[in-house]
Amino acid sequence: MRIAVTGTPGTGKTTATERLETDLDVVHLNDVIKSEKFSTEMDEERGSLVADMDAVSEWLDGREEVLFESHLAHNFEADRVVVLRAHPDTIVERLRERGDSDSEASENTGSTEAPPALTRKARENAESEALDVILSEAVNRHGAENVYEIDTTDRDPDEVAAEIESILVDEREPSAGTVSYVDWL
Repeated sequence: MRIAVTGTPGTGKTTATERLETDLDVVHLNDVIKSEKFSTEMDEERGSLVADMDAVSEWLDGREEVLFESHLAHNFEADRVVVLRAHPDTIVERLRERGDSDSEASENTGSTEAPPALTRKARENAESEALDVILSEAVNRHGAENVYEIDTTDRDPDEVAAEIESILVDEREPSAGTVSYVDWL
């Protein structure tokens, strides 16, 4: 079985997958991209590597009984795709907490509009989440019958890990399209 865990940065992918109790090999693709030098360039504007998707796909080929996580994970062959979701304000907050220097901005005043002081990277992540970008890509590539959404907004990482485990053992039905943050826009 090949399981992809994906979602916008800040949804809790790495934290939740580190807490999983599973016999599957758990692979953090962003670490692989760095350690194996599977990048084509540095996006100086965003301060991030541009992944060589063909090299990552080739590296994953032949690996079975694996769970791999990354905001890019839905782009690769998988039997099931778990899309972690979080409210856009929560994403910005989590990025700040983990020290993402690009997400430092003034607090949201409680309006439903995106905070104007967000930096480009944080705004892009929040808007991507509100627009269901990763979910849409996952459904387009894998079909709604293979995609499972988990809202992590007010959930403890252990609870999220337990939800992922329920998907692994086939105790949960696919659920693409059950979470929406479009009103945030």
